[in-house]
Amino acid sequence: MEVDDALIDKLSRLSMLEFSEAERPQIKSDLEKMISFIDKLKELDTTGVEPLLHISGEINVLRDDVPDNMLTKEEALQNAPLHNNNFFLVPKVIKKGEA
Repeated sequence: MEVDDALIDKLSRLSMLEFSEAERPQIKSDLEKMISFIDKLKELDTTGVEPLLHISGEINVLRDDVPDNMLTKEEALQNAPLHNNNFFLVPKVIKKGEA
């Protein structure tokens, strides 16, 4: 695979990153190194090697999801700094037009 300006532009658009002209030679060099590494890996004989599905052989034992010790609405709101007897009140973090 050839790493050229068109490929860098495409990756820039896909990743929503902007690269300056000064950064392009380093990015091109890095991409070429990554691609050559992958090509080197393709040379390995993996016949008979099972794909790795999990890092460890441990089995995750999960418990049944059973509701227990439920709080009432009043208990949940009891220590809330701001509430209106029905909901937690929190400061606005997204202003109109930002989203």
